[in-house]
Amino acid sequence: MIEYSDSLEGVEPPQLDGFFVGWPSPPSPERHLELLRGSAAVVLARDGDAVVGFVTAISDGVLSASIPLLEVLPAYRGRGIGSELVRRLLAALDGLYMIDLSCDAELEPFYARLGFRPLERGMGIRNYEATR
Repeated sequence: MIEYSDSLEGVEPPQLDGFFVGWPSPPSPERHLELLRGSAAVVLARDGDAVVGFVTAISDGVLSASIPLLEVLPAYRGRGIGSELVRRLLAALDGLYMIDLSCDAELEPFYARLGFRPLERGMGIRNYEATR
């Protein structure tokens, strides 16, 4: 049974292996734990002791937040875990003026079902060496 938590208590790097499938330079499990700890908000999906999904937010805590990462292990996809992670994160961010995210075009229908809508513009820089 999948359980959801906003606590990182007891999470160790070995529990974070297998994420970032297809990334050109995926972060190590140790770096992954650092990014979870540095997030303003995080929700984890767990199957027993295993972390099988997570979503993070960075925020000023007043008006805005951004959702940089949502990941579910490949073996657990298609079960509604990603949707539930986002719903729980949005509940934690309730009351903020804006919650933004960037995603690939094929993921837009997924996020639209959760209340997101396309914005006119967005830009970014990717430094693949920073994930190491």
